[in-house]
Amino acid sequence: MRTIVLLRYLSDPQLREQITRATNKAEAYNGYTKWLHFGGDGYLRSRDPELQERAVKFLDLMANSIIFSTTVDMTDTLRQMATQGWELSPDDIAALSPHRGDNVLRFGDYDTATLHIPSGPYDSALRVPVDGS
Repeated sequence: MRTIVLLRYLSDPQLREQITRATNKAEAYNGYTKWLHFGGDGYLRSRDPELQERAVKFLDLMANSIIFSTTVDMTDTLRQMATQGWELSPDDIAALSPHRGDNVLRFGDYDTATLHIPSGPYDSALRVPVDGS
């Protein structure tokens, strides 16, 4: 089975590109979570499997929350750019990544007093004219 998969991979450029794209996305996410997990260089210190699982789940939740927040901010910015007359290319938008670190204050002060207040509904559709259309 491995030989067949390997031969398909070698002979099919589209399959190689698809696998490379998926691998790059996974590696970008893993690199981002490692950057977020700054304490102890990202190593799990406990040998207790339950504590390890909890730490991994918390890190995953934190990373996904930050990625969602960054994506919301990027979408809002793209909408503002479109209303200001910028031409947005699908290729430019496709090159954007929510795995950014410049908007994250890892050691910053955060106000947690309003965390219990749910945010309103969010319209996730971009709906901007692309290339003058």
